[in-house]
Amino acid sequence: MRVIIFANGELANPQEARSLLQPDTLVIAADGGTHHVLAAGVTPDIVVGDLDSLSPDDQARLEAAGSQIVRFSPRKDETDLELALLHAVEKGATEITILGALGGRLDQTIANVLLLALPALKGADVRIVEGAQEAFLIQNGATIKGQPGDTVSLIPLGGDTEGVTAEGLEWLLDEDTLRFGPARGVSNVLTAKQARVRLRHGSLLCVVMHKSSK
Repeated sequence: MRVIIFANGELANPQEARSLLQPDTLVIAADGGTHHVLAAGVTPDIVVGDLDSLSPDDQARLEAAGSQIVRFSPRKDETDLELALLHAVEKGATEITILGALGGRLDQTIANVLLLALPALKGADVRIVEGAQEAFLIQNGATIKGQPGDTVSLIPLGGDTEGVTAEGLEWLLDEDTLRFGPARGVSNVLTAKQARVRLRHGSLLCVVMHKSSK
C-alpha cells in the first residue's frame, strides 16, 4: 500500500507533488500539511493531527469533500507528522513518501528526520523527499538508486555504525566504522545507477541528492 504524507514544513512547489500521485495512492495530511495538499490541487483522503493549523471552516470543507478527519488533543506527546506516520502503518502502508518535512523550524526539521527511526516503521520503505533530495534509514542493508554523479551521504544515527560496506560509490567502504559525530560519510558519489550498502550494527541516515530526475 502506497501512502504520501504532507507535513507542515516548507514545500516550494506543491504542484510537483502531483507527479508522485498514482490512482491507488492514499494521501494523508498532517494537520497544516493540508494546505500543501490543497495547493497541489488534491483533496486529502485523511487529515491527522490536533488541527490547530486549520480553521473550523477549513475542517467543514474538507469533511464535505470526503476527507476523513482523525483528531487528537493538543495535549499530546507526538507531533502531527508522527501521528500521521503511525496512522499510515495502521492502515497497512508498506511504502511511505513524506513531503514538506524540511525547512522552517530547525527543531521540527531534525525531529521529522529522526522519525525515520520509529520502531513502528520497521519493514516499510519510508522516505523524505524534498525536490531532488531524498532521505531514508538504512538498517542491515539497502540499495541506493540514482545516476552516476549523484551525491550520497551516509550519516550514523544513535551511535557508531559498525561493519559498513559500500559498493558502487566513489569512496568505497569495507567493514568500516562510521562514528557518530564526525562527517566522514558526507558527500560520497554514485559511480553507477545503483550502489549497495551493508552494515553489521547501527543505523545510517542515507541522503541522496539527485543531479537529474529519476
